[in-house]
Amino acid sequence: MILSIKQIFRVLISLVLSFVVLLYFTPAAWAFCGFYVAKADSKLYNQASQVVIARKDNRTVLTMANDYQGDVKDFAMVVPVPTVLKKEQVKVAKPKIIERLDAFSAPRLVEYFDEDPCNPILYDAAESRAIQNAAPQAARRFKKNNNLGVTVEAKFNVGEYDIVILSAKESNGLQTWLRRNGYKIPRGAGSLLRPYIRQGMKFFVAKVNLDKFEEKGYQFLRPLQISYESSKYMLPIRLGMINSTAEQDLLVYIISPKGQAEVTNYRTVKVPSNTNIPVFVKDEFKDFYKSMFKTAYTKEDKKVAFLEYAWDMGTCDPCSAQPLNREELKD
Repeated sequence: MILSIKQIFRVLISLVLSFVVLLYFTPAAWAFCGFYVAKADSKLYNQASQVVIARKDNRTVLTMANDYQGDVKDFAMVVPVPTVLKKEQVKVAKPKIIERLDAFSAPRLVEYFDEDPCNPILYDAAESRAIQNAAPQAARRFKKNNNLGVTVEAKFNVGEYDIVILSAKESNGLQTWLRRNGYKIPRGAGSLLRPYIRQGMKFFVAKVNLDKFEEKGYQFLRPLQISYESSKYMLPIRLGMINSTAEQDLLVYIISPKGQAEVTNYRTVKVPSNTNIPVFVKDEFKDFYKSMFKTAYTKEDKKVAFLEYAWDMGTCDPCSAQPLNREELKD
């Protein structure tokens, strides 16, 4: 009997899910001669934010789940975006979707039996389709200051969030505007805002509407989802770093009909995979994986993005959770 870690893909700076085929076509798949015996999910990571990027042509849909710890009245999210967003381009997403992506792409341990070498077996097309389909199915009045060079391009409410879209001429003015209007912005944000202002980007700013949050009885902040058309294919992460009190993990799930994605401004390194390991690891896989990941991260001088998983969403080998169905992919 041999145990092997199958290739996974999450990220310290970016995680990728590669969906060669998204919705309407499931290619013939070969049976995988083994089955997973253990998996490890996002709970392995401390202070881990999760982001889903769905990208096709010039359209991007960005879903952001923040692991904010603290009083929700102090929550503020500032995300550079390439265009002015309208209300219909912003919505509150279902937390379950990110949980499903995490489960599908989770690190997994696979067991093989040497005494019975297996031959490739072609899945019946109907069976393959069955696998794919089996998955579970306000704004406040703002203080004016024309000297700050900040323009409120739009403001609206979505769910329990108050949203404003801003443009700015210089970072200090934007930082001052945010603080004067009740946003808890960490010190040092000005220097991180500057590069985005130079690129002419707008700023999506969200805070919690306490009345609506308490009225609905929510216990946690729900993910925010934005969509836009732009040739820019990017995830601005620098602003999120200033909230971190220690090392911070960012798990990024990238869904694209073009296949595997990699990061351009960090080296992309694959997590150790397809490696034979001792049988006893079966009973302590989570601790083993966490240690292995930390060792690989340290070895790379902590300056890389790790690719944990890249696979066609129509199938998996083997599945640690069912692929997302059509409705979940639409969400």
